[in-house]
Amino acid sequence: MLAPMLAFAKNAIHRQGRLRAFWFLQAAGWLLWLVNQSFWIAYDVFLHRPMPVVFAGDVLLFVAGIPMLAGLLLQPHLHPSARSARLGMLDFLLLMSWLVYFYVFLVECWHYVSKNDALYNRNFDRLYVLEVVVLAVVLLRLWKRSTGTWRLFYANFLGATLFNNVLFLLENFAVERNTYYVGSWYDTPYLASIAALTAVAISGRALTPSLAGDEGVERDSWMASLAMVAVLSLPVFCLIGLFEGSVPAEIIRFRVTVTSVTMFVMAAMVLAKQHRLHQELKHSNQVLEEASMTDPLTGIRNRRFFSATIEGDVARTLRAYAEEHDQSTRDLVFYLIDADDFKEVNDLYGHDAGDRVLVEMSQRISCAIRNSDVLIRWGGEEFLIVSRYTDRKDAHILASRVIKAIRGKPFPVISGREIRRTCSIGWAAFPWLEGGAGTMGYEEVLNLADRGLRQAKGDGKDQAIGMIPSLEGENSFGKRSTNSELHPQSKRNVAVDKLR
Repeated sequence: MLAPMLAFAKNAIHRQGRLRAFWFLQAAGWLLWLVNQSFWIAYDVFLHRPMPVVFAGDVLLFVAGIPMLAGLLLQPHLHPSARSARLGMLDFLLLMSWLVYFYVFLVECWHYVSKNDALYNRNFDRLYVLEVVVLAVVLLRLWKRSTGTWRLFYANFLGATLFNNVLFLLENFAVERNTYYVGSWYDTPYLASIAALTAVAISGRALTPSLAGDEGVERDSWMASLAMVAVLSLPVFCLIGLFEGSVPAEIIRFRVTVTSVTMFVMAAMVLAKQHRLHQELKHSNQVLEEASMTDPLTGIRNRRFFSATIEGDVARTLRAYAEEHDQSTRDLVFYLIDADDFKEVNDLYGHDAGDRVLVEMSQRISCAIRNSDVLIRWGGEEFLIVSRYTDRKDAHILASRVIKAIRGKPFPVISGREIRRTCSIGWAAFPWLEGGAGTMGYEEVLNLADRGLRQAKGDGKDQAIGMIPSLEGENSFGKRSTNSELHPQSKRNVAVDKLR
């Protein structure tokens, strides 16, 4: 027994994560077997008398299977995610609590509460067989889900485990019938089974996780289902404990008490799992929401984000005007930016080069704006800046910074090749009229910014044009004016603020 314990423990050296835990847990199981065996050695060699049929150390034989099973449930052939590991641990603790409960409910009561050797042995044997069956089913499932060397390892592990446990049960039956003695024929095949498990441990030294381990908790759903069956089975056993008339009253009281305590403990674990699932779901929803509002190419915000936040920005701006806040922080300015002659980049260098230019352009624009401003991928090679907490009189300053950032240095397109690019900008401020904040919606102001962009493109590109209100025939900011039809029933005056 020392041989497989050392072989499994040695495999854990220089390993990490669940693979290391797997090897250590297998070694821990064999350590418990070894401790139990030491009692046999003490009775045989030093005390020179037979081992008691009902012995407190028997629990080690049953408990030894728990760390072994725990190691297998870790699915060491997989690379885990933190999420599956956390949820899987709670399911595992539920199952282990269930197994320990069974042992106390069926076996220990006939040892400490009302001693009965026959019932003790019968229930111990049945429960041990159940544990072996569970171990074999888990190994078979792992064998089916694995490939390559892991598949071979699980197959050998399953065969050696069944071989070992069948021979152990045969020896145990012989002990109970008083037909076993040290050196009998039972020992030779049993030692061979231990040698086989040692060989399995040695064969696994080079194993490493080979598969992606988290297609979600779906992979571990069978364990979660079994854990729920364990929880639901407790009331059934409580009723059995109450109405089983053939057992002493003290056994009934003991079983009902043990079942009640276990129900409380397992219910607490279920609540902890539900809380963790709620937190995971909340986090997943936040991640999905964030992804849905982010442009996958550039990593900046997209139109969905604009639609989700613009009403709040508009309401804040209108409230700032209604409450007469500081004029330097109450405006909302829209800047529509378009890369000049971007089609040439795709035609000459390919779409991958075009994507790299867009990513670089978005980064330069991000560096040119303030933290309170929002940069949005508006579509294609178009970007939108929503400048918050600003003053329309200073709107040309941000436009100038963006133009200089784009034209300032060349863009890398392919290895060793760079090109220079420029951009055109159209901008307009909301509210349109400072004295009448509600006279025009933000959609119309955004359309005016788009008109400014088209005019900047038509006037030679590499410039910014701001659309600002002015009196008929008079330029309020000292710029030339032009009329613009904003909607079918009304005409408004628009001045053009041009910046190169």
